[in-house]
Amino acid sequence: MIRALRPVPVDRIRLIVFDLDGTLIDSARDLCNSVNAALEHMGRPPLEDGVIASFVGNGAPMLVRRSLAVENGVAPDEIHDEELATAYTFFLDHYREHKLDFTRVYEGVLDSLEALHRVADGTSRAMAVLTNKPVRPARAICEGLGMAQYFFRICGGDSFSLKKPDPMGLRSLMNEAKVRPEETLMVGDSKVDVQTARNAGAWSLGCQFGFGPQNLMEEPPDLVVDSASDWTAALIPAKIREQ
Repeated sequence: MIRALRPVPVDRIRLIVFDLDGTLIDSARDLCNSVNAALEHMGRPPLEDGVIASFVGNGAPMLVRRSLAVENGVAPDEIHDEELATAYTFFLDHYREHKLDFTRVYEGVLDSLEALHRVADGTSRAMAVLTNKPVRPARAICEGLGMAQYFFRICGGDSFSLKKPDPMGLRSLMNEAKVRPEETLMVGDSKVDVQTARNAGAWSLGCQFGFGPQNLMEEPPDLVVDSASDWTAALIPAKIREQ
């Protein structure tokens, strides 16, 4: 199902930028396993997967920081830098080895990307990925799951000095694609992605099937879909779909 909360000029969109975790891929189990491995390394008991998954969206350092804070019963900013550095290093090492153990592409993603790619081939429309996940595992996952060829650029949380929801990364992709904010649409599963679009002056599409449905509507996107299969109907102009 597609719900348009604001009228989006789909026929004028020239750049579509996708979030990764919770949007293109279901990576929850591998992320949770790596967080719990880091907690075990720090001598802490494991957290439930649902708790860890609720922390995804603001980058790996914040994911680890929030997980440590829950275990310590303190606010995230009270976690000491040394403790965070030790846990984060272990998390990254574990995740690099296990990032594709259980991670999968959401149903409908590959078909939708292929359809959007075919349309883009005949137009000036481009696609990219902007995630707060570190860029090396992000690229490796896209390559391993057969998606990398659809994107002209895959950017991570360490590709720029500021992460989403700061608009720096999205603006950089717009500049590279030579498009204006009103010709750009950000696709994501949480309010972080909607805020990123808003901060850059771009349009937004929210995915109800990802990690962040519990906060997605706190910052209502312009379009909302229930599955990745809805992307084609939402983002390909009707006159092109009917050809």
